[in-house]
Amino acid sequence: MLRILIIDDEPKMSAALGRMLEREGHFVRSTTTPQDGLDWLAEDGFDVVLCDMRMPTMSGLDVLREAKRRAPVLDFVIMTAYADARSAVECMKEGALDYLIKPFSMDELKILLKRIEETRHLREENARLRELVEERTPLENIIAASRQMQDVLARARKVAAANSSVLLLGESGTGKEVIARAIHRMSPRAQKPLVVVNCGAIPETLLESELFGHTRGSFTGATESRKGMFETADGGTIFLDEIGDLPLHLQVKLLRVLQEGEIQRIGENTPRKVDVRVIAATNRDLEQLVQEGRFRQDLYYRLNVIPIYIPPLRERREDIAPLIEHFIRKYSPAGQRKLISPEALARLMRYDYPGNVRELENAIEHAVVLSDSETITVEDLPLQIQNAEWERMIFPTPDSDAMSLEELEKRALLAALEKTNYNITRAAAHLGITRRTLGYRIKKYGLETLVAERSHRQPRQNEKK
Repeated sequence: MLRILIIDDEPKMSAALGRMLEREGHFVRSTTTPQDGLDWLAEDGFDVVLCDMRMPTMSGLDVLREAKRRAPVLDFVIMTAYADARSAVECMKEGALDYLIKPFSMDELKILLKRIEETRHLREENARLRELVEERTPLENIIAASRQMQDVLARARKVAAANSSVLLLGESGTGKEVIARAIHRMSPRAQKPLVVVNCGAIPETLLESELFGHTRGSFTGATESRKGMFETADGGTIFLDEIGDLPLHLQVKLLRVLQEGEIQRIGENTPRKVDVRVIAATNRDLEQLVQEGRFRQDLYYRLNVIPIYIPPLRERREDIAPLIEHFIRKYSPAGQRKLISPEALARLMRYDYPGNVRELENAIEHAVVLSDSETITVEDLPLQIQNAEWERMIFPTPDSDAMSLEELEKRALLAALEKTNYNITRAAAHLGITRRTLGYRIKKYGLETLVAERSHRQPRQNEKK
């Protein structure tokens, strides 16, 4: 069955053609007004348009151009009583599939529609098989060396088959969207759309229209009717990221979707049924927002049917090394995979990653791009990672015993010397003291032998730098 739109300014022709196609089992809508037909494209998701070439308000070629802009995969067939090779060629260039000369036989149209149906089926089947090959085991592509992440993936695998709402919790950058995509791909809805919405990135004035759609003329600038993201996701999954940023008045509408399976476009009085699984995510404390009156309690319970907490990277350090290896492979030039020095790896392993996996990925991309050799060194890493190591060497950790000023000063000297490869002049400049003062401090803390040994090992680096 095809969804067919007929646009023809001759009412009798349009009605007769529609009846014949309906008898063949197709869904058909027809209109004598081109603009109405274009508006319907956004609402009903047609497969084929049969359009007359010569109409008083808009030519078939103009309708074709606008229809292809709105629905690029649409199959468009021009009908005309005026055989014109030049206009036929022009229509084909603009994306028309075929060109029928009136009066055409029903058999001729049936053959054409049968070919369209077979081609569309083949295209969908190829897309499905390609997706199965690429995403046959969605969880295998997620790095999970740590027990915590293995628990997350086990939970995701269990909930995938259900239709329950899922709430993904965790700091920004931990991989909540990656888990949401894996849940969708393992679910019975995998062949239907996954629509991703960042509730915090869309202006509040536009968010309602983006989520639930609108009708033409429902507000200033609404020049045409438009589906919302819930209708687009019908039969599939919608991932609502940053759900804690959803305004209160839209929380009511979201609750209705979860309870009744209905949405209502802006400007419409009649609700529309949708079948959508909701996966939401937040890095905020929703329970606290509920107490503050900024998030509806009933919506919180509807979303929090199956919570999955994704721990920050600093709490699952076993994942850092395999993630580093993965990102190095990803960003290295083809056939030229970079290596990483033990010192750079140690710095990366000790860093706390406030931005989590996203920050680690950015750091590796930065290092791969800036590295001038086959090996990534400490100097290739982002400054925040280098500086964090410097601060850790100077200051005690929160859980260590209090240190004296002398011990802190000694740490500062060692950190500066380490950072400058034991170059006395550069280390003194780094500390903001004279070379002579640094020499005195080195003697004070009995570091002469260490400095002599280390500086002797690296004379060339010191000279270059």
